[in-house]
Amino acid sequence: MRNTVPLTLLLAALTAMPGCAVLERLGPRDAPSSTSAASGAETPPPANPARVGQGASAAVLDQTTAAEKAQALAAPPATGERALGKVAASLGSPAEQGFWLRAAIVPAAGKGRVVTAGGKSVAVDLIPGESGAHLSLAAFRALGLSLTDLPEVTVYAQ
Repeated sequence: MRNTVPLTLLLAALTAMPGCAVLERLGPRDAPSSTSAASGAETPPPANPARVGQGASAAVLDQTTAAEKAQALAAPPATGERALGKVAASLGSPAEQGFWLRAAIVPAAGKGRVVTAGGKSVAVDLIPGESGAHLSLAAFRALGLSLTDLPEVTVYAQ
């Protein structure tokens, strides 16, 4: 057992070092970090303080404009659409803005619309998916759906 104490101390020190970053993040929020204090530059605040997963409301996360919403809710074209089928759609990633549907029944990217069982419709960008169907936050809100609903929608492609 020659020199086991220094080796043991070295291993203990190396395993404790990753915890230092965790402890730094647990410190007071208003104290500048060592990197910004050393450079003398302040870190600018985030452009949009609402972040997905931090308790932000749907209204804050949905960045679509009133004009975009009005265009998506405009009357559908009279002709030229083909039905792709019906799917149960869950809420897609709130971080992806706009009006879109990602679903396995979509053969190619393009324009289309979805129609709820109640007859409400919204124009969306159709995106091919691998499984299930995910509808954007903006589309859910425009259709008046609860964010926890799994509505059955009919998908039409232009």
